[in-house]
Amino acid sequence: MKSVKIVIEHHDDGYIGYPLGFARGAIVGQGDTYSDALKDTESAIMFFIEHYGRDKFFEHLEGGDEMKEAYIAEAVIS
Repeated sequence: MKSVKIVIEHHDDGYIGYPLGFARGAIVGQGDTYSDALKDTESAIMFFIEHYGRDKFFEHLEGGDEMKEAYIAEAVIS
C-alpha cells in the first residue's frame, strides 16, 4: 500500500482536490466540503486505477518516485 498526497483547495463555490504530482492527465474531485472533495478525489483515483491499472497510476505520479514531502509557498508578484 502506498500513500498518495492529495491537495484540497477551497474556493468560493466549494472544494476541489487532486493528487499532487500527477504528471500526465488529470484526476480531480470536488465537493461542498473538504471531506466531500477528499472522498470524491479518492473515488476518481480508484476509477483511474480500475480502468488503467495501479501501475499506470503510480507511473503518472512523478515518474513513480515516492514524494517524501510537499510544501506550499507564496510569492509576491509585482
